[in-house]
Amino acid sequence: MSERLDVRKTYKLLVGGAFPRSESGRSYEVLDAKGRFLANAAQASRKDVRDAVVAARSAQRAWWSLTPYNRGQVLYRLAEMAEARAGELAEQVGRAEGTRAAEARAAVGRSIDRLVWYAGWCDKVAQVLGGQNPVAGPYFNFSVPVPSGVVGVLADQASSLEAFVDAVAAPLATGNAVVALASEARPIPAALIGEMSATSDLVPGALNVLTGRTGEVAPVLASHEDVDGLDLAGVDDGFAGELAALASETVTRVLRGADPQDRGLKRLRAFVETSTVWHTIGQ
Repeated sequence: MSERLDVRKTYKLLVGGAFPRSESGRSYEVLDAKGRFLANAAQASRKDVRDAVVAARSAQRAWWSLTPYNRGQVLYRLAEMAEARAGELAEQVGRAEGTRAAEARAAVGRSIDRLVWYAGWCDKVAQVLGGQNPVAGPYFNFSVPVPSGVVGVLADQASSLEAFVDAVAAPLATGNAVVALASEARPIPAALIGEMSATSDLVPGALNVLTGRTGEVAPVLASHEDVDGLDLAGVDDGFAGELAALASETVTRVLRGADPQDRGLKRLRAFVETSTVWHTIGQ
């Protein structure tokens, strides 16, 4: 009996709730920490970035229109799916980062806990970041946090899962749509989260995941006129400075200098605006 050949998977992009190959037709090999072949990944092009931003913009209003409770339930559902596939995630994290099985399982556990944490914040952000303001007159005046809109995320290159989850879950929790560029060398765990999100009741296009060459596509994302925020917490200072300069040309809000796995409220605050609402006091 002849020995069977492995079916080598090609991980595709996640754009608008669908899984297209790169419009350029390109892919690249993903290797493990020891340089052995893991899989192929789609190599996103400039057009793929633009398509992902269009999808995010189209989805953002529908995602924000859900009640905060419902958004939390969707993120919690994503955590449930990650829990069900924790073994697969741990295997991929371990192979990508070269860690022991126990360390990889612990990293996956922390990532799932973070999804639950952000799910819980969806209906609490308004109370913490907003409030009622004192005014001299027969009016109510409220400060209400609202999403910036479309947020571009450059995932940390070293952390294949944990930092990625923190970077995308925070803007999603506050009602933003996300275009995320996964770690170039370690994209598979992020691609798996993308696969799970497509069946988690997340509005199609609210999360878009691109894989490819960071140096090629990151400047396109940073300079895009329809991107409202850019998370560069996982990018080294030199490259982050170049991308921030590009983002400044379109007055894009930029997050820099944060811990890629920030555990506080900094990421929740990073991409919200404050809307002031006045309302008369009824008689």
